[in-house]
Amino acid sequence: MSMKQIVEQSRAVPVVAEADVLVVGSGPAGLAAAVGAAREGVDTMLVERYGCLGGVITQVGVEGLSWYRYEGTVDVEGIGIEFERRAQEMGGTAQEPYSLGQALDTELFKVVADQLVQESGVEPLLHCLAVEPVMDGNTIRGVITESKSGRQAVLAQRVIDASGDADIAYRAGAPCHKTPRDEMMGVTVLFSCAGVDKARFQAYIQEHPSYFRDWGKGWTARTTGKEDDLLSPYLQEPFHRAREEGLVSGTMAGLAGTWGRLTEAGDATNMNLVYMLGYDCTDVWDLTRAEIEGRRQAMIALRALKAYVPGFEAAKLRNLSMTLGTRDSRKIEGHYRLTGCDVQNQARFEDSIGIFPEFIDGYGLLVLPTTGRYFQVPYRILVPQKVENLLAAGRCVGGDKDSHAATRNMMCCTVTGQGAGVAAAVSVKDRVRLSSVDIHRVQRALENQGVRIA
Repeated sequence: MSMKQIVEQSRAVPVVAEADVLVVGSGPAGLAAAVGAAREGVDTMLVERYGCLGGVITQVGVEGLSWYRYEGTVDVEGIGIEFERRAQEMGGTAQEPYSLGQALDTELFKVVADQLVQESGVEPLLHCLAVEPVMDGNTIRGVITESKSGRQAVLAQRVIDASGDADIAYRAGAPCHKTPRDEMMGVTVLFSCAGVDKARFQAYIQEHPSYFRDWGKGWTARTTGKEDDLLSPYLQEPFHRAREEGLVSGTMAGLAGTWGRLTEAGDATNMNLVYMLGYDCTDVWDLTRAEIEGRRQAMIALRALKAYVPGFEAAKLRNLSMTLGTRDSRKIEGHYRLTGCDVQNQARFEDSIGIFPEFIDGYGLLVLPTTGRYFQVPYRILVPQKVENLLAAGRCVGGDKDSHAATRNMMCCTVTGQGAGVAAAVSVKDRVRLSSVDIHRVQRALENQGVRIA
C-alpha cells in the first residue's frame, strides 16, 4: 500500500549553537559522554528531548544502576560509580534489597545530573529533540533540532549518538540492524506506590522468599546455576492468584516482576511489574499503544498487590513513569561486532575503553557476576561504518543479541558513554578522525578520569 507524501519547502535553518562535541540524549550513556568530553577540556553540548537529564533513571524511574553487584563482582570504575557516589552524598541512595548495589532516588538524581553537567562545563539544552543529521557527504556536521523555539541546527566537530535507538546514526546512513519485532525484549511501564505498610510487607517477603530461579516460572530464564539460590526482589505468586480468581487476564503474561526501595513513609518505588512483548520502540504508533496499555496493566497490577500482598492493602498509586521503559531496537554495525561469546569468555581487546562484569540480562538469559569474571569493552563497537565524525554510545553500540543483553545495562552504558566522550575530545584536540584516533591516548585520558581499562 502506497503512502501519501507531501514535499516540504526548502528553508534556511538558523544555527543556534556550535560545539566541539555534541551529545544527543542524556541517559546514562549520554550523561557520561558529555561529562567525559568536557573534562577533557573541549566545548561540549548535550541535547535532551525531555525536561530533565538522566534518561531511563529519571524519566522511567529505574533505580537499579548496579543491582548486579554481589560479593565477588569485579565492577566498573569511572563516571558510573561517580553517579552513585554523588547521589549517596546527597542522601539519594538506598541499599538494594539483596545485592550490594545502591538504589538511586530517581527524582533526586535529576538534581545530581544537573550538578554534574554544570560543574563540568557542559552546555545543556533541554526540551529539544534532535531529528536529523546535518551531513556533508558521509561526514556528520551536526543535527537539526525541533523545540518550542522552532526548527534549529546545532553544529559540532564530533557527534555522539546516545539516543538509545541509534536515531542519528541510522538517519546519517550508518548501517544498523534491528531485532525482529517478535524477538525483541519487552517494554515496561514502571510505577510507585504510597501507603504501603513496610513492616507487613517485609514480614510477607521473609515468609515467602523469592530466588532468581523463580524468574523462569513466569517466562523462560536460563541461568548458569550459580544464580538460582540467590534471593531476589521478585513477585510472582500474587499474580498467579490474581489470574486464578479472574482479576488478571491470562493474556497479561508479563505481569510479574521486581520491587525496589521501601521507605519509612510507606513508598514502594520501582515497581517493575508490567513487561509487554511485541512493541517496536522505533514505531510511534507502537509507542502510543504501549504507553496506554502499560498504564492500564499497571493499575491492574496495583489491584492485585492490594488484594494479595500483605502491606499493600491501603496502597495508592504514587506515580507512573513519565515515558516507556525500552530495552531493544537498533544497533549500529560497528567496526567490531561484540558477541555473546566475548561477554561470557572474558574477552580482552587492545582498544579497551573500560571493563564490565559478566552480567547478562535479556533474551531469556540471566548471568550474575558473582565470580569476578569480566570482559573488556572495545572502542570499535562505538564507531559506525560509512559515517565520519560520529560515535554511538549506550544500548545502540555494535553487537549481537547476547552481547546486547550485557551492554544495554545502565552501568555498561556509562562505560561506552565515557569512552565515546573522551575519544571524541581526544580526536578534536589531535585533529584526527574518530576512526583513526590514537587509542593509547584515549586510554590514558580515560585512566586519568578514573576508568579501569584492563
